[in-house]
Amino acid sequence: MPGTTLRKKLLALAVLVPLALGTFAAPAPAAPAAFTHPGVLVSRPQLDFVRTKVDAGAQPWKGAYDKMMASSYASLSRTPKPRAVVECGSYSNPNYGCTDEREDAIAAYTLSLAWYITGDAKYASKAIAIMDAWSAVIKDHTNSNAPLQTGWSGSTWPRAAEIIRYTFTGWPNATRFATMLRTVYLPKVINGSNSNGNWELSMMEAAIGISVFLEDRTSYDKAVTKFRARVPAYIYLASDGAQPKTTPGSGLDTRAKIVSYWQGQSTFVDGLTQETCRDFVHTGYGIAAIADFAETTRIQGQDLYGEIGDRLRQALGFQAKYELGTPVPSWLCGGSLNLGLGPVTEVGYNAMHTRLGNTMANTETLTLRNRPTGSNNLFVAWQTLTHADNPA
Repeated sequence: MPGTTLRKKLLALAVLVPLALGTFAAPAPAAPAAFTHPGVLVSRPQLDFVRTKVDAGAQPWKGAYDKMMASSYASLSRTPKPRAVVECGSYSNPNYGCTDEREDAIAAYTLSLAWYITGDAKYASKAIAIMDAWSAVIKDHTNSNAPLQTGWSGSTWPRAAEIIRYTFTGWPNATRFATMLRTVYLPKVINGSNSNGNWELSMMEAAIGISVFLEDRTSYDKAVTKFRARVPAYIYLASDGAQPKTTPGSGLDTRAKIVSYWQGQSTFVDGLTQETCRDFVHTGYGIAAIADFAETTRIQGQDLYGEIGDRLRQALGFQAKYELGTPVPSWLCGGSLNLGLGPVTEVGYNAMHTRLGNTMANTETLTLRNRPTGSNNLFVAWQTLTHADNPA
């Protein structure tokens, strides 16, 4: 029919136009009809795998567990330090509750893992006490780093909350905690950011975790849409063309603007990220958030690794190569790199190597060298324990 043919042509044009401008046309998101719980970063089968390995004294899980339990985050005498308003300026200056909030969230997650692995209720009770302390007090995040701070802490809280709510009996204030996530955290992260890519990626990790805990399909879909647009704009592949992709609304409409946004780097190769020439610390934040987001959606039945996996694999391998000491060529970041990738490779390496069978020599060497990993004191914690060689 003529009308049908016209509609098909218009649809094709709508897809091609953003691609021609270098932006990414994302497929439709798909929130699950029924959410899987616990289902933020770790699932029950993953947790059962870890518990079995720790109980058997198998490595590297037992060593990773021992490191976690010896950390201050696992302390049963920890005193949470909630604030009504957490104020975080650039590079956390000023720092009014920023470190306290992030570390209390990591502690709640740590104690939740300890509860599941040991079966000792005192760890669950302590995790609940920390989450209750914050949900009773916090009202807002302010100053220039508020979106990033909310993303970091908001990525960790749902991991803890999912484990406790769905594996432990007795959390009277769980609804209040959910209200905290919905009213204090979600509005700060769900609309994303046009700042450096690690900002929006961390914010979307928080948004997807919160959406799962709240069973909020609308927010889940919005987070997936932004994630699908941001990942191709953060990690370059040669198939992208002469220059990296950009996100809608970024304003990066010339090559000069794109090169400036990519820290002055004008030669683009597989695995280069938008922040490689800034430093590997922030690059690590971006890579970690990408892997964590994909892991959560995989648990929820939406496997994004097929879509973003090659970018993740290339980014891990590219950064790992130089982190391991490969000389930096003159065309890359002016011949000098600021290293320090952090404990961020386990989730992506496990997904792409253990589950999907990709050879990742540099990433494997770096991952094994860093085991057992701890925490970056922001939003990454105990990835060797939860994801090393985990087939679940």
